Amino acid sequence: MSVRRPYRSDVSDARWALIEPVFTAWRARRTGPGAAARVHDLREIVNAILHVNRTGTPWEYLPHDFPPYKTVYDYYAKWETDGTTQQVHDLLRDKTRRSHGRRTGPTAAVVDAQSVKTSANVAETSQGIDAGKKIKGSKRHLITDTLGLVLAVLVTAANVHDTTGGKLLLDDLAAAHPT
Repeated sequence: MSVRRPYRSDVSDARWALIEPVFTAWRARRTGPGAAARVHDLREIVNAILHVNRTGTPWEYLPHDFPPYKTVYDYYAKWETDGTTQQVHDLLRDKTRRSHGRRTGPTAAVVDAQSVKTSANVAETSQGIDAGKKIKGSKRHLITDTLGLVLAVLVTAANVHDTTGGKLLLDDLAAAHPT
C-alpha cells in the first residue's frame, strides 16, 4: 500500500492522538455482519470526512485515494446517529477549555441567531421568511461558551422566532450542561 500525499484537511498527528481512542473504542464495540472485515484505517475515514466537510465535495466525488465514498459515508452516518461525533466534539471542547484555565463545564453562555438565504434546491418546507430582515431561508440558532466554543446549535426555517429557537436550544443545553 502506498502512502498518499496529505491533504490540507487531514487531521494532524497531535489531534489524531486525542481522538483516536474514541474511534478505536467505537470499533471494538461493533459486532455482527461486516464487523470482522475491518479493511479501512479509521484515520483515513476521518480524513475523508474532514475533506468533504472542508471542501464541500459531494460524497460520490471523494478523491480515489480515500476509502470508497459509500464506506466513508456509512461511518459518518453511524457516528452521527450514535453520538460518536458529539463525543469527539465534547472531548476537544473540554481540552480547549482546560488549556485556557477553565473548568470543562461552562457556567455562562452566549445565545444568538442568524437568518441566512438558502439555495434554490432546498425544500420549501424547510424554508421560511424572516420578515424583519427580509430573508427567505433558514435560521441558525447558536449557543457558545464565553470562549466562543459551540455548546448547542439548531437550524430552523427563517420564520421561527428567536425566542422559540432559543428555548429549544436552552432545553438541549440544560440537559447536556446542567450548571
